[in-house]
Amino acid sequence: MTIPSWDLSIAYRDLDDPKIQQDLAFAEEKLPELVKFETGTPEGLAGALKLLASVKLRIHTLSTYVNCLLSVDASDVAAKKVMGKVNKLLSQLEQAITPYNQAIVNLEDSDFNLLMTTYGIEEWRFRLECARMLKNRQLSIAEEQLMTALDQDGREAWGRLYDNITGSLSVTLTLPHGKKETMGLSQAASLLYGGDSLRREPAWRAISEAMTVHQESFAAILNALAGARLTEYDKRSHTEQVHFLDPSLHLSCIQKQTLDSMMNVAKDSRPIGQKAGLLMARLFGTEKLKPWDELASMPALLSAESPTETTASNDGQTYSFEQGIDIIREAFAGVNPEMGEFVDMMVENKLIDAAPQPNKRLGAYCTKLADTRTPLVFMTWGGSMSDVLTLAHELGHAFHNWVMRDMPLQKTQYPMTLAETASIFAENVVRDALMDKAQSDQDKLLMLWEEAQSALALLINIPVRYEFEKAFYDQRSAGEFTPDQLKALMSETWRDWYGNAMDETSEMFWASKLHFSIADISFYNYPYLFGYLFSKGVYAQRAAKGEHFYEDYKALLRDTGSMMAEEVVEKHLGMDIRQPEFWQQSVDMVAKQIDEFERLLAAYQTESK
Repeated sequence: MTIPSWDLSIAYRDLDDPKIQQDLAFAEEKLPELVKFETGTPEGLAGALKLLASVKLRIHTLSTYVNCLLSVDASDVAAKKVMGKVNKLLSQLEQAITPYNQAIVNLEDSDFNLLMTTYGIEEWRFRLECARMLKNRQLSIAEEQLMTALDQDGREAWGRLYDNITGSLSVTLTLPHGKKETMGLSQAASLLYGGDSLRREPAWRAISEAMTVHQESFAAILNALAGARLTEYDKRSHTEQVHFLDPSLHLSCIQKQTLDSMMNVAKDSRPIGQKAGLLMARLFGTEKLKPWDELASMPALLSAESPTETTASNDGQTYSFEQGIDIIREAFAGVNPEMGEFVDMMVENKLIDAAPQPNKRLGAYCTKLADTRTPLVFMTWGGSMSDVLTLAHELGHAFHNWVMRDMPLQKTQYPMTLAETASIFAENVVRDALMDKAQSDQDKLLMLWEEAQSALALLINIPVRYEFEKAFYDQRSAGEFTPDQLKALMSETWRDWYGNAMDETSEMFWASKLHFSIADISFYNYPYLFGYLFSKGVYAQRAAKGEHFYEDYKALLRDTGSMMAEEVVEKHLGMDIRQPEFWQQSVDMVAKQIDEFERLLAAYQTESK
C-alpha cells in the first residue's frame, strides 16, 4: 500500500464539475428569499432556519471540498478563486440570518420553547440556547451584519495570509559536512516526528530560520487577529464585561471554573511533564531534552529485537503506511469489531490524505462533508510511531463523526473540548494494544515513550501555548507586539513550564504553530489538555464496564453536540469537572505511567552496562 491521497469525487469530480456552479447558483438564488420571512412570527423564524440549513448544507460541503484541495496544494489558484466565492456567500448568509437570530435570542422562555417543540426545529435547541446565553452582548442588527461582512477581508484574510505563506514556503536544511537540502515547510516539519537524527536538528533550525525571515508578517497576523477581537469584545461590553477568554469558553461549552481548575492542576503537575522530558533526554544521550527531539520517535535500543520493529537503525524504527493502518485497525477492533471495520472503510474509500507534498499545509486534521457526513482525514506521513498515533488521533475524530452520521446536522456540531476526547481515546487504544502485545521490556519502553511524549506535550507544551496567548491578550490592548517582544514572551513562558527539562527555548514557536493564527478561533490550545485528561477518565471505564463499554462510549459521543461539557461528564461519568479532583485523578494515572517508564528505563540501562 502506497501512502494514500484523497479521492474527493464523493463531493465533486473536480473544480470543473458543473455541480459546483449549480450549488453556488442555488445559494445565490435563495439569498433573497431568506430575508423575506417574518421575524415576529414563529412560522417566519422556523422557516428562515430551515431554509438557511438547506443552503448551508451545500455551501459547507463545497467549502470543505475546496479547503481539502488547498490543504494538499496551498498554491492552487483555481481553488482559491472558488473559496473566495464560498466565503463571500457564507458571509452573506450570516448577515441574512442575523435578524432572525436576534429575534430568537430575545424571545421569552415560553415562546422559545413553543418555537422549538411546535415548528419542527427541536434539533436547533442546544445551539440556540447557547446563543441566548449571550443576549446581553448583542450589538444592533446593522452592527452585527457589518462585523460579519468585514470579517472576510479582515480576520479571515489574515488567516489566509498565514496559510498562503506557510503553504508555499520552502526551507533549506544545512546537513553535516555542509550539504544543503531544500524542501517544503510541511515536509521539514514531518522530520521532527521521525527518527532521522541527522536531519532533525537541521530541520528544526531551518523552520525557525524561515519563521524569522517572515517574522514581521507573522507578528502582523497575530497583532491584527488579537486587536480585532479585543475591539469587538470592547464593543460587546455595553451591558456586561466581555473578557477575552469568554468567547473561547462559550465555543468550548465549559465554565470558567472548569478551565481554572484544570489549569491549576496542570500547573501543580509541571514536575510530571518535566520528568517525562528528562527521561526522554536520557535515550538521546543528552542531559536536557533538545527542542528538535521533543516530538521525535524513540531512538532504537542497541539490543532491541522487537516483534513490532520494522526498520531497525540507530535512529529508531519506522513504519510504512500499511503497517500503521494495520496497527490502528487491530487496536480499534479490540474495542469493538465495528471500529476496525470503520478503519477499513476509511482506507477503501480513500478518505485519508497522508502523502507528502511540497506545497502541503502544516498540521493534521479531520473534517467532514456536510451533505453525506463523510469524514476526511489529513496529515503528512513520515513513518514514525508519532505518525501512527497522529493517524489514530484523526481517525478517532473521524469515528466520532461517523457514529453521529444519522443525527440531525445541528446536533453533530460538538465543541473542541469534547472533540478531543474521541481522538485522544483512540491514541490510548493504540498504545494499550501495542503494550499488551509487548514481549519484552524494550517493547514496553517504546509505548511508555509515547506516553511520556504525550505527557510532555499536553501537561507542558499545551499550557505554554495557553499561558503565552493569555499573556499576549492581557498586554495587547496596550499596543502591538514587535517580533522581539513575541519571542521574549514565548521564551519566558517556555522556561516557566519546561523548567530544567530543556535548556533551549523555541522562541519562534508563536510563528511556526499555526494554531495561533487561525482566524475564527482563539485559544486553540487548552481543549487538547481537556481532551487528554478527560479521555483518561473515559478510558478507565473500558475495563470497568467490559462488554457494555462500547455502546456507552458511543452514547457519550452522540451527546457531545447537545450538552455543555459539565453536563456530559455528569451524565456519563457522574463527576464534576469544575472541581480539581476530577483532573487530579487523570494526572495521577499519567504520573504512574511516567514512573513505570523511569523504572523500565533504569532497568534497561543497568542491563546494558
